[in-house]
Amino acid sequence: MRAVVDGRTVELADGTRARISLLAEPTPCAAPAALDFATKALLDKEVRVSSITPGEVSLALPDGTDYALLAVQYGFLRTAGVDGGPLVEAESKAEKAKLGLWAQGGCPTPTAPPPSSTSVTAPPPAPPCIVVYRITNQWAGAFQADVTIRNVSGALVEGWTVRWRFADGETVAQLWNGTVSQSGADVSVTNAGYNALIVKDGSVTFGFNGAATGPIEAPSSFSVNGTACTTG
Repeated sequence: MRAVVDGRTVELADGTRARISLLAEPTPCAAPAALDFATKALLDKEVRVSSITPGEVSLALPDGTDYALLAVQYGFLRTAGVDGGPLVEAESKAEKAKLGLWAQGGCPTPTAPPPSSTSVTAPPPAPPCIVVYRITNQWAGAFQADVTIRNVSGALVEGWTVRWRFADGETVAQLWNGTVSQSGADVSVTNAGYNALIVKDGSVTFGFNGAATGPIEAPSSFSVNGTACTTG
């Protein structure tokens, strides 16, 4: 893949431009986010290209995922020329979940802020993430927990690492949907290959089995990619 022109147009290795099949042209509001998503998903990746219709191609990512399906699933693009199947189902789910372009509600008209005669100190920005830590089961010396990370930063998160510190000697014994490391009370969990992307207002969840020698309590604070998060 030589270049990404927009969310549904690419320049192939031989210099020709091709449109990605079954994707509609992005709206003006959605175009920048669609381009950003396509660039991160396709550029400098070993993408498999197949073509049925002249001037149009289908793209498969290194893990075999269809790019068009992924873009629609995350709400960056809409379908075109499709009456049913996985693409239509993915678009319906993205619309219901208000993901990507579905959360924008159209293109707002910019308005100038009212003049101010006094200087007002702006409040600090809200944390870009919310972490919900939920103990789902516990028994003598062990417990099970789920951790959900919600992206409220307003931008696409491409790869994440969440960190926390246990207070009462707990340890992670087995974790799914991520990769864990622990040093003493400090725990770090990094995304798996298939859940690295978190769209605006989207979330990912991982879970683990843990061991404990004392009371089992939720950690008091979390960070994602080095930034403190709100706890939910």
